[in-house]
Amino acid sequence: MSLSRRVITLAAAAAVAVPLAASPGAAAEQQGFSAVIRYTENGVPHIKANDYPSLGYGFGYAAAKDNICQIADLYVTLSARRSEFYGPDKPGNPALGSASTSLASDLYFQQVNDSRVVEETVRQRAPLGPRQEAREVISGYVAGYNRFVGERRITDPACRDAPWVRPIAEIDVYRHLHALATMSGQALLVDQISSAQPPAAPVSEPPIPRDAARKVTDALETTKDMGSNGFAFGRDATANGKGLLLGNPHFPWQGGRRFWQSQLTIPGKLDVSGGSLLGLPFVQIGHTKDIAWTHTVATPRTFGLYQLQLVPGSPTTYLVDGKPEQMTSRKVTVPSRNADGSLGQVERTLWSTRYGPVIGAALGLPLTWTNTTAYAMRDANWGNIRAANTWLDIARARDTKGVVKALSDTLGSPWVNTIATDRSGNATYADVQVVPHITDELARQCNTPLGAAVFPSTGVAVLDGAKTSCAWGNDQDAAVPGLLGPSRQPVLTRSDYVANSNDSAWLTNPAAPITNYPRIIGDVATERGPRTRMAISELDGKRFSRQAIQDTVFSDRSLTGQIAADDTAKMCDTLQDVADACAAVRQWDKSYSTWSKGALLFERFWMKVPPGSWKVPFNAADPVRTPNTLNTDSPAVRKAFMDAVAELRAAKIPVDAPLGQYQYVVRNGEQIPVHGAPNNLGVLNMQVPVWDPAKGNTELVHGSSYIQAVSFDGGNCPDARTLLTYSQSTDPTSPHFADQTKLFSRGEWVRGRFCEHEILTSPALRIVHLFQR
Repeated sequence: MSLSRRVITLAAAAAVAVPLAASPGAAAEQQGFSAVIRYTENGVPHIKANDYPSLGYGFGYAAAKDNICQIADLYVTLSARRSEFYGPDKPGNPALGSASTSLASDLYFQQVNDSRVVEETVRQRAPLGPRQEAREVISGYVAGYNRFVGERRITDPACRDAPWVRPIAEIDVYRHLHALATMSGQALLVDQISSAQPPAAPVSEPPIPRDAARKVTDALETTKDMGSNGFAFGRDATANGKGLLLGNPHFPWQGGRRFWQSQLTIPGKLDVSGGSLLGLPFVQIGHTKDIAWTHTVATPRTFGLYQLQLVPGSPTTYLVDGKPEQMTSRKVTVPSRNADGSLGQVERTLWSTRYGPVIGAALGLPLTWTNTTAYAMRDANWGNIRAANTWLDIARARDTKGVVKALSDTLGSPWVNTIATDRSGNATYADVQVVPHITDELARQCNTPLGAAVFPSTGVAVLDGAKTSCAWGNDQDAAVPGLLGPSRQPVLTRSDYVANSNDSAWLTNPAAPITNYPRIIGDVATERGPRTRMAISELDGKRFSRQAIQDTVFSDRSLTGQIAADDTAKMCDTLQDVADACAAVRQWDKSYSTWSKGALLFERFWMKVPPGSWKVPFNAADPVRTPNTLNTDSPAVRKAFMDAVAELRAAKIPVDAPLGQYQYVVRNGEQIPVHGAPNNLGVLNMQVPVWDPAKGNTELVHGSSYIQAVSFDGGNCPDARTLLTYSQSTDPTSPHFADQTKLFSRGEWVRGRFCEHEILTSPALRIVHLFQR
C-alpha cells in the first residue's frame, strides 16, 4: 500500500535554558529527547517515544503549538503576575478560580506560592508526591513547551508578540495540578480569601438566614461551569457482549479548562488515547486497548468550614479547647501595573488558621469576621498533586478493578467520579475521590447552628473550631490523613450499565440503588436532575452498540419537552395574541437538533419558569417519572410563556425558526449552528448558550466538549469515535481552529485511530520527528 505522508524533522541543538525545580527526572538530567508525532484527521497527534521524558517533550511541544496563548495565560496566573501584565482591574482567569479581578487572583496565588505547599508536596515520595514516571513526563513537557516558546513562531494574534509568553519551570506545572485540584474548594472563594480582614470597628453578629440552605445551594449552582454524562455498559447491555463507554464531559468552551486530544505511547509501557486539560500532560478521559473511562463532576463537598470563637479584644486570636491560638499573618506582595503604565507593588496581609485561610462572607452566608467570630475554610485538596499518579495508574490498568485500585491507592481524583468499562464487559462506577472525613456522626456532634441549618440539604459543614474533637477524622485505608478512605465511598460494578449525570451515587443504576455513604458524599432519595432522568429513560432495559449510543446522545431529545410541551400548548390556547407560538410548541419535535422548530421558544420559556412548577411532586418511589405535570394554572408559568414570546418578537426571531439559525457560534466570521440545550431542558447533549437579546444564542459558555464512544471486541484495536466539539486549537490561523466544530454542528464524529495500522493508513497522516540533544 502506498501512503501519502508528510515527514518533518525538527531538531534543537540544546535545551532552552530555564531554571528547573530540583526533583528526580529533571529535564537537565536527561541525555536528550526524541519523539515522533503522527498527526491524523483533524490535527489529532499520536505521540510516540521510548521513555517518559521524551513522551512529555512531544506532548509539550505539540500542545503549545495548538494552544500557546491559553496555556501561557495559565502560567501568568499561577505565577501571580496578571496585575503586572494586564492591570489589576482586569478579570481573573476563570479556568483557575473565581477571582473577580487580576489583583485578587494575584494575591491569592502569591500566598499559595509563598506557603510552598506545592514544593513541599513535590519533595514527598509517592503516593503523596509524584511517581518517578510522572516527574519524568513533567520534566519533558516543560522542555517541549519551552522549545516551542523559544522558537518564536507563534501565529496566534492573541499572544504573538506578548511579553507574558515566557519559558516555564517544572514547578509551574505542579502548581497547575494543585490549582486544578482546589477548584472545588479554595478557588471558589478567591475574593473572600484575598480580602478578609479583621474588623476595624465593632461588628455585630449577623443572624442565620431562614433560607440559609437555599442560599448555599444557589451560590454553589452559580459557580458551576462544568458537568458531564458518563455511561458504561457491561456485557448484558451491549450488542457484542463486550464493554462500551460513552464519555460526554460538559466543560468550558473557552479558556484553560478546554480539552486537547492526543495519544501517548511508549512501547511496552504505556499506550493511552484521550483528552487532557490544557497544560496537563496526562490523559484524564480516555481509553487503552483494555479499558475506557470517563469522569463526571461529583457531588461530594471537598471542603468544610470552621466557625472560630475569638478572644475578646483580639480578633486575630481564636480559642481551641479553651487555649488562645494566634492566627497566621502573611504579608503578600505582588507586582501591579499603575494607571500611568508604570510598575508598582501591592501589599496586603492575609490571614490563616490551623484549618486554613480566614474567609469573608461567601456561599450566600453571612460569614462575617466580627469581634467574636470568624470563619475558616479547610480544603481537602490542599496539597493534592496526586492526580498525576491517579491518571497514570488508570492508563496502565487492565480492567475496571485496576481502575478502582488506581483511584483507591492514590486517592488523588480531586472532584470527579469515574465511570469505566473493560473488554471483558464489566461496567463500573466509582466515586472514589478526595472527600473530607466528616461523617454524619461528626456533623451531628460538631456542626454549629449555621452548620446544622445547611448541612443536611447541601453537605456543607460548619464545624466548631473551638474543639479539637471536631477535627476531621482518619481512615486507615486513606492515603492522606483527614480524608474518607476508599472503603467508605460508593463503588458499583454491573454487567448491564452504570451511569452518572452529576447527581449523587443513589441512582447509578435504578436496579441497585446505592445508599450506604455519608451525607458529605451526596444525598439519597431526593429529586434527580433532568439529565439523570433522561439518561435512565434512554438506557434502562436496552442493548447498545457504539453507533446506537452515539445516536442517543446526539438525538438531542428533551425530557422536559416530553413531559411539559403538550401541557404548555394547551395553556397557550388560553392566552391572548400568541396563536403562532401555540402552533410552534404544538408542532415542536421535542428535541434540540439544529433543525428543530419551536425549540428556541420553549427554551426561553423554560428558562423563566420558576423551579418546582409541577402539580405532581417528586416521589422517591418513582424517581424517574416524578415530578411531572406542569402547573399551567400558575400565573408565574403563564407569564413566563408570554415573556418568552415577547422576547423573541423583540429580537425579530420567528417563534418557529429552526434552532440552528439562532443558536450558533461564530468562528473566523463563519456562523456555525449548534445543537443541544441547557441542563434544565433534560437534553444529554448539554450546552449552556449566551443569550444576545438582539440575535439569539450566539456563543457557548460550556457544554459537550471531548466526547468519546468506545467499544471493545475480540481484537486489540478498540472501536472508537471521538469529537472535540470546539476543535483542537484556539489559534484562529490554525486549520484545526473550527474543523471539528463544524463536524459537531452536523452531528458527525471522528474515527478513533489507536493501533499502528490505523494511524499509518490515515489519509491525513503527517509525521513530525522531534528531537533535542
